[in-house]
This record gives sequence, C-alpha cells and structure tokens, in this order.
Amino acid sequence: MKRIGVLSDTHGVVPQQVYSFFKDCDEIWHAGDLGPGVLDELEQFKPVQAVFGNMDGSEMQYRLWPTLLFEREGNKILMTHIGGYPKHYDPRILPLLRSEKPDIFVCGHSHILKIMYDQELNLLHINPGASGWQGFHKVGTLVRFVLDPTPQQMEVLDFDKYSNT
Repeated sequence: MKRIGVLSDTHGVVPQQVYSFFKDCDEIWHAGDLGPGVLDELEQFKPVQAVFGNMDGSEMQYRLWPTLLFEREGNKILMTHIGGYPKHYDPRILPLLRSEKPDIFVCGHSHILKIMYDQELNLLHINPGASGWQGFHKVGTLVRFVLDPTPQQMEVLDFDKYSNT
C-alpha cells in the first residue's frame, strides 16, 4: 500500500497546504510546470516523481523527462504535462497511451481538476488541476489517494490559490 499525493502547475510556489495534505503520503507526483525551486523543496519533504512542463525552463528540462512511465503497487503509471483527457487526448500522447496501456494516466497543464475513468483505454485519468497562483483557475487543488493495490480513497483539497502570496 502506498499513499500518493498529486499536484501540477505550481509555477514556482509550493503551497503550504502541500505539507499538511500530503504529510502521510509516501511520495508526490508532480505533473509539470514546477517553476524555479519547487522540485528541490518537494524533494526535501517527500520522494518525488515529476515531469517538466511547457513553462519550465532549461534547468527543469535538464533534470526531468517530458514523460515518465513507472510502476507502483503493480500499477503502470504514465505521466506527462500536456495530455488532455478521455476522448480528447493530446495527439502526441495518444499513441503512447495505446501502446503502453497504463493503469493510471496523470497530466496537468489545463489548470482544471479532472479525475475520470476512461473505459475505452481502461485507465484512470488524473489531472490534479493547478496548485500555484498563476493562471485563470479560481482555487488551487491537490489530489491524494491510496494504491492498495488499485487507486482508492481519492481525496481532493481545494484552497485559496493566493494563500501563499
């Protein structure tokens, strides 16, 4: 059993809510657009799996991959920044979704929280929305869940996105 915290689009700010909402998580997954300093700060708190996003500079592009494929608790996870959602996947990621057949697909970019099951591709799609203050979203969002062995106890925290400024 693993407890997972998921976030995206921090754009240089680690919201203080991360420390309380993810305190019991075993690891954090960040779906891109971290911004300066975020990866280092998160890695001091928990183990991190992360991909770089379209707004991340060369430092993040040097340290991270644009797409990650990894396994947790018998689940194949595919994570990227720009991915779309069921029936509207980004054309660059769709072939990989079809060939790798992940159990869980995590992406960010849209700043719109979306957790849904894709029956066609037989996967759980998770977009944690945005947790930084930059962007059109009204609230910041974080997602956590338990892998035991399948995703369970899915929880969402929403908060004032300007609470750290």
